[in-house]
Formats: sequence, structure tokens, C-alpha cells
Amino acid sequence: MTLVCLDLEGVLVPEIWIAFAEAAGIPELRRTTRDEPDYDKLMKSRIQILKEHGLGLSQIQKTIQTIDPMPGAREFLDALREEAQVVILSDTFTQFADPLMKKLGRPTILCNQLTVAQDGTITGYTLRCPSPKLTTVKAFQSMGIETVAAGDSFNDLAMIRQSKAGFLFRTTDAIRRDNPDLPAFETYDELLAGILNSL
Repeated sequence: MTLVCLDLEGVLVPEIWIAFAEAAGIPELRRTTRDEPDYDKLMKSRIQILKEHGLGLSQIQKTIQTIDPMPGAREFLDALREEAQVVILSDTFTQFADPLMKKLGRPTILCNQLTVAQDGTITGYTLRCPSPKLTTVKAFQSMGIETVAAGDSFNDLAMIRQSKAGFLFRTTDAIRRDNPDLPAFETYDELLAGILNSL
């Protein structure tokens, strides 16, 4: 059996933090895992910025309600799920993911958890496990399940390289340049063909 592991933000939906940065008018929140390879550093910075501006979970969730999947993402996912088992491995949070999963037809997602105070202030976060994407792919493989993976950011590279086949999708020039051996696609048709040919 082969399981297809997809990143969420930047692959199927727009980056949540960029959308919120624009809605809130806080450019510093535009940084994502495409810009910062150290996830803990990135999240601590985000939490500090939210605190400085008096913003919490409810304001971010309000923005998430307005986010739609990227054009063609639902159709790509539906076509892929006709041919393969698919799981989304994301560094987003359960408190963010639910409305987006509804719009994508309820695929399986494994993600992290925010720590939220009673007043809605985000105080921290908990990873599902260390190096969640890589650890999860290795766990699938330990059960005899092959994986194929696709993503766009620094935090996707380990799961992509651990898998029997891996693809970059709409990634940055820097990531593409530093990983010339990885196929890099810009359209869902290309990605779908690449994944199905690797199964």
C-alpha cells in the first residue's frame, strides 16, 4: 500500500498567517515556513506579535472563515483520492483546520494544537510529536506503508526525502535551487500526474 502525504498551506489552501497578516495589517506575520526553517522560532515570534497587538484565536478564526481552497485544489484532491489513499500532514493547528477541511471534502488531516487561555489569547502550541511530518512518514513506513509526499516549504523537505517519491509544489526559488534533484511543479495537473506515475 502507498499513502500520499500532502502539505496543506501553500499546496491546497493559501497561507493562513499571510491572510491574517493582511487582514490585521501586520506585515511581520507574513513570515511562514517558506521563509523560516526553525518552526519553534517562527511560532514564538508569531505568538509575541499577537500579544503585542492584543489579538487572539477568535480574530484568526474569523479570517480563516473567509479563506477558500486554491483554484483547482478541491478538484485535484478529489481526483487524487479516486486513485490513492491521501493524508494531509500539516504544521497548522486543529483550531485553524476545521473550516478548511469542510471546503476540501473532509480529507484526513494530522496537525498540531494551540494552547489558548480562557480569554482567547494564544499562549503556546503543542506538536503532535517531534518533527511531525518526518516522524509520521516514518511511522507509516514502519507499518509497511510506502509514502509519496508533496509540499512547498522547508518543513516539508524531510518527509519528501524520506518518501519513495517526493515533489515540490509552487515552492520558492531558493528551495528549488537548493534541491535541484526534486521534481518541482506549478500546476495541479502536473502534480497529479507526477504522484500517480510514482504509485
